[in-house]
Amino acid sequence: MEKYDAVVIGAGNGGLTASAGLARKGLNVLLLERHNIPGGCATSFCRGRFEFEVALHQLSGMGTPEKPGPLRMSLASLGVLDDLEFVEMPDLYSVSMPDGFRLTLKADKNQVVSELEEKFPHEKEAINKFFDLTYQYANEMLAAFFFKDPSPSREKYPALYKYAFKPANEVMDDIFSDPLLKNLMSVYWGYLGLPSNRLSFAYFAMLFFVYMEFKPFHIKGGSQALSNAIVNKFLLHGGTARFNCGVKKIIVENGAIQGVITEDGDHIETKYVVSNASQVTTYTQLVDPEEVPEGVFREMGGRSLSPSAFTMFIGFDCEPNELGITETTNFLMNNSHTADEIIKCMHRVHIDDELMVLSCYDVSDPDFSPSGTCQINAVTLKYGEPWMRIPPAQYHSVKYRCAESMLRRIETIFPDVRKHIEEAEVATPLTHMRYLGHPNGAIYGFEQHTKDSMFFQPGRHSPIEGLYFASGWIGDCGFQPTLQAGMSAAKSVLRKLNSN
Repeated sequence: MEKYDAVVIGAGNGGLTASAGLARKGLNVLLLERHNIPGGCATSFCRGRFEFEVALHQLSGMGTPEKPGPLRMSLASLGVLDDLEFVEMPDLYSVSMPDGFRLTLKADKNQVVSELEEKFPHEKEAINKFFDLTYQYANEMLAAFFFKDPSPSREKYPALYKYAFKPANEVMDDIFSDPLLKNLMSVYWGYLGLPSNRLSFAYFAMLFFVYMEFKPFHIKGGSQALSNAIVNKFLLHGGTARFNCGVKKIIVENGAIQGVITEDGDHIETKYVVSNASQVTTYTQLVDPEEVPEGVFREMGGRSLSPSAFTMFIGFDCEPNELGITETTNFLMNNSHTADEIIKCMHRVHIDDELMVLSCYDVSDPDFSPSGTCQINAVTLKYGEPWMRIPPAQYHSVKYRCAESMLRRIETIFPDVRKHIEEAEVATPLTHMRYLGHPNGAIYGFEQHTKDSMFFQPGRHSPIEGLYFASGWIGDCGFQPTLQAGMSAAKSVLRKLNSN
């Protein structure tokens, strides 16, 4: 029987950084991945002459070498920065509507305020108030939690205590009066999976802050380049990786990890397992029911699955400016939708005029696609459950009917896209479920309602001794949080080892 200090299940963001962090400290680590490449969401695939980015839109937390953000420092600690090239995006995002309205915000607080004041002069005071509050809240949050103030108080952190649990829409309703402005400021909800009436203001504040202070970034070669760099560093430190090799069972005896059994039938002995799989999958499929601690299912039963996504990957035979695409990140918005109507749109299969994000990486990185071409990734959020009810015989017709609807929606903003299509691929919630192994294809783990926000998350430790989690299922979702979640899980394992 083989023996390792630790086994990591899944080579997604969290699994990769957990593996590399443990191997870097000299542990004998085995990384098991059922897919044939590393990355999870941080991967790419090829169609024709295009290599399509799967999921990354704007990498947060990087900062610059002169003003490094938390993610840059984390990646530096793994030794992968010199193996990667990052491209700073000058724009925060652009919002477009079918009636011709268009607004682009730069990734700079002063420029954002100036641009919004010019467009909404009647809201000048409110705009300044909103961003002053955002920065105050973010700075208090960082001081209290990131820098771990041992004695936080309401007097020291008034904005944190007042706004931490308030829904984002309530805060914006208190500050803004213009409905269009409120909707423009809310589009980032698409990165978190819940509209502003169900999402804590804390998330909105931190999103704006990290993107304006540390800037949004793209990676040369896409997110696959990041995944490859981390797994290569893991191997360099003596780690062992097996692809096309999933885990069949986590062996637990007397409440403690004893090892794993792979899908190939290999028995691996270890006292520590870091699961990059969801908690749902880990506890219901990998651990024997009698070994799951009391309360685990009760805690999960109080949470709901995030939406999945319907995504189109399109390669064009022209440069982005020929299509009228001048920004990397573009939100296509219908200003008439209320937050409750947005939820209804997410629960239906068909696509009409819901919020979409369209990323064209070639705007920031002209070398991303072959010369004379460009590509887009267009996404709208959809819950997986309605897709599960589609009869298999009807799946492909429904899939491509939805793709046609999405393409027509894109044409209302960029009318020439259809005649320049060279390659196209479509992913539904069932696609995400198949490749990620997430229940219902949920791309953000559990939904981040206020009751499930960062202040109430159960943590990376399982009640099972030696079992740790590293993914968006046990913390915040997105690339930066999941990459850092793996590093936190590695530190937890190392602390436990050092205490024995």
